[in-house]
Amino acid sequence: MKRLIDLFKNKYFLVSLAFVVWMVFFDKNDLLSQYQYHQEVSKLKQERDFYKLQTAKVSQDLDELTSNPEKLEKFAREKYLMRKDNEDVFVIVKEKAQ
Repeated sequence: MKRLIDLFKNKYFLVSLAFVVWMVFFDKNDLLSQYQYHQEVSKLKQERDFYKLQTAKVSQDLDELTSNPEKLEKFAREKYLMRKDNEDVFVIVKEKAQ
């Protein structure tokens, strides 16, 4: 017990303890903030990976459309409902299941 009292009387221990408490709870970079920053970084990395995949997919589609006229025609017919002069286009819309 005397050893514990001597430890709390030591000015270096008190200063170190105060510093640790300050850094953990009161500093602008406390543990809670660090956890939130880590969560935000993880979320942003997931978004970055998603957008990289989407960019690669769009680039591949663009390469196919510019190099292959048949793909270009198929894309125009499906996405923009373009048609030739002598044909009709029927759009079938599926209802959402409830």
